[in-house]
Formats: sequence, C-alpha cells, structure tokens
Amino acid sequence: MISSKEQFVVDEKGNRTAVLIDVKRYGEFLEALEEIDSIRAFDRAKSANDEAIPFSQAIEEIENSRK
Repeated sequence: MISSKEQFVVDEKGNRTAVLIDVKRYGEFLEALEEIDSIRAFDRAKSANDEAIPFSQAIEEIENSRK
C-alpha cells in the first residue's frame, strides 16, 4: 500500500468538500471497486439459483442483445 498523501479542498467555512489523491492511488481504488462489484455480481448470481447455461450460449445471448 502506498503512503497516504491526500489533500483536501475546503469551502469558505473550512468544511472538507473534496479530496485530491495520487493518480496511482486512484487507480488502485478503481481496481478495488471493480473487484468488489465482481464479487457482488457473483454472489447475486449464485444466490439466484438460476439454471446454468453453457458459456458459449451466454456469450451468444449477450451479443444478440447488443444488436
């Protein structure tokens, strides 16, 4: 983990309104959010108890829905 060197943007009353972070750290946050989203999607799919279909069929259905 990289060291924390955030800078805060404050309003006229001194309230923090935004944060500036290192670009590398921002990328790490985005990767972590994507991973969490994938885990949640997996958990939803697993708990749905839907019938499993072959991967090739799933890809075909996705491609057809984009047309």
